[in-house]
Amino acid sequence: MEAELSIAGVRDYYSRVLQSSSDLQTNACCTTEAVPPNLREAMSRIHPEILEKFYGCGSPLPLGLEGKVVLDLGCGTGRDAYLLSQLVGESGRVIGIDMTREQLEVARRHVNFHMQNYGYAKANVEFFEAYIEDLASVGIEDASVDVVVSNCVINLAPDKKRVFQEIFRVLKPGGELYFSDVFASRRLPKDCVFDPILRGECLGGALYKEDFRRLLSELGCRDFRVMSKSPISIQNPAIEVKLGQARFESITVRAFKLDLEDRCEDYGQAVKYLGTIKDAAAAFRLDDHHLFEKGRWFPVCSNTATMLKQTRFAPHFDLAGDLSQHYGLFDCAPATSPATLGSAAPGACC
Repeated sequence: MEAELSIAGVRDYYSRVLQSSSDLQTNACCTTEAVPPNLREAMSRIHPEILEKFYGCGSPLPLGLEGKVVLDLGCGTGRDAYLLSQLVGESGRVIGIDMTREQLEVARRHVNFHMQNYGYAKANVEFFEAYIEDLASVGIEDASVDVVVSNCVINLAPDKKRVFQEIFRVLKPGGELYFSDVFASRRLPKDCVFDPILRGECLGGALYKEDFRRLLSELGCRDFRVMSKSPISIQNPAIEVKLGQARFESITVRAFKLDLEDRCEDYGQAVKYLGTIKDAAAAFRLDDHHLFEKGRWFPVCSNTATMLKQTRFAPHFDLAGDLSQHYGLFDCAPATSPATLGSAAPGACC
């Protein structure tokens, strides 16, 4: 019953209460990241109505998407879906999923505008009304998607375990989840979790960082990587009082559907970036502590090697070494390890 009330409240908030991003009562659902330089021209091709009705807390638009199938969970009016449409190209496909009919109507009425703008002979983007907890309801099959993205939406789902189960079900082996969302520094009390305004503002349903780590580990994802994070300032005194001492961050995370270890292990491996990923000619950033310059060999743990050589990035890297000789733990953690999105875990990349 609580879950049903939560879903109904979120749908009402995004269909009736919010008519544009200016109606938000906090800045939690407003993107804190500047548009990457490689997307500025693409952004200029998006219809103004789409931009006006955009709600998001990050820029979950990874590189290397040409010709891929990308699923956008909680696509809303379609801003990210139409950016992804340009990134995958005419031979790729973008699937947008949202439960709010009013927002999907906005997204759908501008399909032809965007395809003509991009010079595509046919549409490469489709929008479906569905819950992100039940992707099978719109026919998304097992192991059929290359990349799943989401922008400040998973926090709105009452059953997050089921959402992540569905994500890993539909991803192909080596496929990627790349998403931005709001994370909390502590578990929130129920009166905050089910407060309709806090829920709609992406705060009430924010995952406690440690619970997120535990959930992904339970589902077999033992190493995820943080791309970026920034603090969220609520800037609404009444809402700040409700939330007490809880603190929030916008965090962008990438995770792959791979068989990885729960620690960074050293097998004496090294990788060299070839400089062949579009919009990353000089260097490629895997996460917040791995930047690979073109033409240089970098020692890496076995998990990092697997992420680069058993995914869509494989053609862009050379790998030296194998798993025949183990040397113990590999210390590739940043100053603040993303294993716990903020607390120390020496030697962990995940």
